[in-house]
Amino acid sequence: MVQLEGTVLSGSNNVFEIECDDKDDDGNSIIRNCSFKSKRLKLDTRYYNPLAPGDRVQIEIEDSQDEKGQILSLVPRSNAFIRWNVKGRAPQLLAANLDYIILVTTPAEPEFRPRFIDRELVQAEYQNLTPIILVNKYDLPEAQEPDFQNRLSIWEELGYKVLRISAKSGEGLTELAELITGKLSALVGQSGVGKSSLVNVLDNTCVLKTGSLSRKYGKGSHTTTKGTLMHIHLNESIVGGVQNAYASIIDTPGVRRFVLNDIAADDLALYFREFEPLIGKCKFGTNCKHDSEPGCKILEAVEAGVITEERFESWQRIREEIQTGNWDD
Repeated sequence: MVQLEGTVLSGSNNVFEIECDDKDDDGNSIIRNCSFKSKRLKLDTRYYNPLAPGDRVQIEIEDSQDEKGQILSLVPRSNAFIRWNVKGRAPQLLAANLDYIILVTTPAEPEFRPRFIDRELVQAEYQNLTPIILVNKYDLPEAQEPDFQNRLSIWEELGYKVLRISAKSGEGLTELAELITGKLSALVGQSGVGKSSLVNVLDNTCVLKTGSLSRKYGKGSHTTTKGTLMHIHLNESIVGGVQNAYASIIDTPGVRRFVLNDIAADDLALYFREFEPLIGKCKFGTNCKHDSEPGCKILEAVEAGVITEERFESWQRIREEIQTGNWDD
């Protein structure tokens, strides 16, 4: 028996594609289909799915020629991006061991939802991940509307990187490619925002299924049904003629409703960047609810314009969603 490590590319029904650390005769990593050796593996059973693309695992094979193997254990994660799966009533791992979590949105088609992005930013802050906000379909006329531009400016002023991209026209693709070269990133967002289209245009040898929006509801169809890690060969025309530039991308299924995981309503302010430095400095200290209390530093910051009304309202509404369990679609 031979033991070695590998990276989870994708999986379902407890069978996972593992990119193993050993190589074939051409120097390429060997991909094996692996299942769990024992149901008593030391995995966190709280999760809707036990492993995510990007996870590192230890496996066992009978000999180096085997095309299948058995998963022995999980190598400790450096990080993971997680959401609460409402249907499964459990936390769902979307991706692991990331350099960047790329939050994909659009000015329209589907409708722009800034609080959806704020929820994702909160989860990323909680998980100590580096988020990138990627605005796809920036060629649409709605991208130039003042309210939309104001929202992007708010995030940028908070220190978040915002990329303005059009998979259709090519705008911004060079900046995106430079950012992700040599890194492991995950694309997360609503159905229909164009995650698969972005992968297709970054690597024109990669063809992922893309879908059209539902005419009735203006929402995308789920064309990616499970998360998959891909190593893409970046199009030389995008990276200035550089040859053999690669990036690792996890394309995740579209999410219509992003529900926070493991974050209490009273702790939410800790994960709003502009709120966090003021926590505990109110007249009533950490007991302040930041609603109407005298001496509340957060309310004073809103009044002074240090915290924008848009973000304060977003915080209020997300806090209410946590408290009531009623999350917007």
